[in-house]
Amino acid sequence: MSARYGMVIDLDRCTGCGACMMACAAENNVPALPKATNRTGLTPMLVRKVSNGRNGVAQREVFIPILCMHCEQHTPCVSVCPQQAVEVDRATGIVMQMPQRCLGCRYCMTACPYHARYFNWWDPAWPAGTEKSLNPGVAVRMRGVVEKCNMCHARLHAAQEKAAAAGKREIDPADYVPACVEACPTGAIRFGNLADPNDPVTQESHSPEAFRFLARLGTEPKVYYKSKEAWVRALAEAASSTEVQHG
Repeated sequence: MSARYGMVIDLDRCTGCGACMMACAAENNVPALPKATNRTGLTPMLVRKVSNGRNGVAQREVFIPILCMHCEQHTPCVSVCPQQAVEVDRATGIVMQMPQRCLGCRYCMTACPYHARYFNWWDPAWPAGTEKSLNPGVAVRMRGVVEKCNMCHARLHAAQEKAAAAGKREIDPADYVPACVEACPTGAIRFGNLADPNDPVTQESHSPEAFRFLARLGTEPKVYYKSKEAWVRALAEAASSTEVQHG
């Protein structure tokens, strides 16, 4: 049975600690920047702070982890890539990025409505000794290619290998948990198979408190968000509103 892996992120639980960002970088061998800049880094998982635009006691803020939404229909990045370096894996629903094919044109970055793709401007480098801590399951990418979240595909491969060794066709869901999900101290990020109606994540995605950003585009993103706050849910279709201020 084909899977549709996705997430539900509870924004009421997110504290903006950044643990998901750090775990993502460590898992996927993302090197530190060679110089201080916040415009040319690789951040497959980026936590943004947004306020309701009010002052004083009426002011409210929320932290929003942004990653590739793994669009399922009319996937914008797939549509524009001239090298077929991006594709939707029909067996998992994951939007895959293949750096070996990428020529660095950045059309996909322009097409992505979530600004969840990043160009690798720098040759990867690590301080002496720290290269020993790299994840052997994830290849180091060269400069000149676009990167993004792939839902920790190396962990999926490991789970599949474990299942195959045990003579099983299906993986144990406990064996495939992305790094950001594992690292979140408040349990704000939940991961599961949206193709399984009994999966807790599927059930959460149907909650009245759940929403997807820019759902009106019809791309069917597989990353859902939750909040009890109406103003937070309103961000889904009003990200450009003058009432919303980004931190």
